[in-house]
Amino acid sequence: MTKRVFLGTSLLAMMLTAPAQAQDNNPRPLRAAIEAQYETSLEEMFLDFHRNPELSFRESRTAAIIAEQLRDVGAEVTEGVGQTGVVGLLRNGEGPTILVRADMDGLPVEEDSGLAYASTARQVDLDGVDKPVMHACGHDTHITALIGAARQLAAMKDRWSGTVMFIAQPAEERIGGAKAMMEDGLYDRFGTPDYAIAFHTSASEPVGRLIMAPGLSASSSDSVDITIHGVGAHGAAPHKGVDPIVMGAQIIMSLQTLVSRTLSPLEAGVVTVGSFHSGFKHNIISDRAELQLTVRSNDNEVREKLLDGIRRIAASVGQMNGLPEDQWPEVRVGFESTPVTINDDALAARLTPAFRAHFGEDTLQTFEEQDGMGAEDFAYFVAPNTEVPGMYMVVGGTPRDAWEAAEAGTGPAIPSHHSPFFKVDPRGSILLGTEAMVMGVLTLLGPDAETAR
Repeated sequence: MTKRVFLGTSLLAMMLTAPAQAQDNNPRPLRAAIEAQYETSLEEMFLDFHRNPELSFRESRTAAIIAEQLRDVGAEVTEGVGQTGVVGLLRNGEGPTILVRADMDGLPVEEDSGLAYASTARQVDLDGVDKPVMHACGHDTHITALIGAARQLAAMKDRWSGTVMFIAQPAEERIGGAKAMMEDGLYDRFGTPDYAIAFHTSASEPVGRLIMAPGLSASSSDSVDITIHGVGAHGAAPHKGVDPIVMGAQIIMSLQTLVSRTLSPLEAGVVTVGSFHSGFKHNIISDRAELQLTVRSNDNEVREKLLDGIRRIAASVGQMNGLPEDQWPEVRVGFESTPVTINDDALAARLTPAFRAHFGEDTLQTFEEQDGMGAEDFAYFVAPNTEVPGMYMVVGGTPRDAWEAAEAGTGPAIPSHHSPFFKVDPRGSILLGTEAMVMGVLTLLGPDAETAR
């Protein structure tokens, strides 16, 4: 593979350990070092990632580049974890281990952003179908920032002690990559970290804003498939069959009561039927129907309550239509599932003062209004059974003037994530994302961390 040009760690170290007078003139020398690195190499790397996106569990080229870059800063690198995941251990003496994660997959979307560097890539997906590919969620900024953070930390080893576990995670868009890495023995093979951090670039927030809040960070998400078995018949003689379309309609309407009549009014939940397929001709009653659902919640107990309710409703409809038990609708919770992502309160209490002192009140925000029920499989790295406290941050990605105009209604709406028109300011996103990752490590592994633990 051709080597990418990048700012050497020795030069970074010189910038980060500049004379006191120079540091006095710049209250954030770390930011200046990251900016220099962006101009010399990170921008080029981002453009390469954006032009060459890869689908979930198909990120071989992307993973190889990240692995090469992590080796260049002295990390012990293992590839192929959870299919295409990369683990890089940067060791620096005794101390805790902190997991720093970035997701790297694109989406099967044809880019129409109008950007000069827009993707024209195509790739065969897991289903064997050739599809357009686009970084329509900012993962290209995440992995660029991960590399930037690795370089900075390699040049700052006098300021922290311990181990940084860099994770380039596949298949976040299928919310399956983190689970795959864990099932491949991530913590058994490389050690259970003491902390875990990650960030996501957001088009809904302006450049220069960093959100780090305790508690709920992302909702749970479960992809649920229901197969309904019927008895085929002529459309003119419906009494001779059992219509799976009618049964599907009964299930769909009953599902609408799950949130409104099963959950407390103070609990959040979503059950959406996104697909309903059955039959192939006007006058034939099919013997099969397929439903596809997405199920969301903000609490793992609520999640189980909704999933149990779906199973109960499906079975009841089968019984109500006179089918034997072995022909009742089948409910399958798919691989694309993740629990709720919760930011650890104690970890937030440790990070917030340090981040506020470093970034200032204008940058750091310690609360976030929920705008929908998006999910994030970072949850697997910090699930309750792991006992790993985690912090998932949000980094603003939209230029402030465009964001303010959209908020005031005087400018166009900001394209959403997963849209073919999606675009964020890479420079602002990568600079702040890199700086947040580095600050997280310095706060938890720096010289003052021992007294705080």
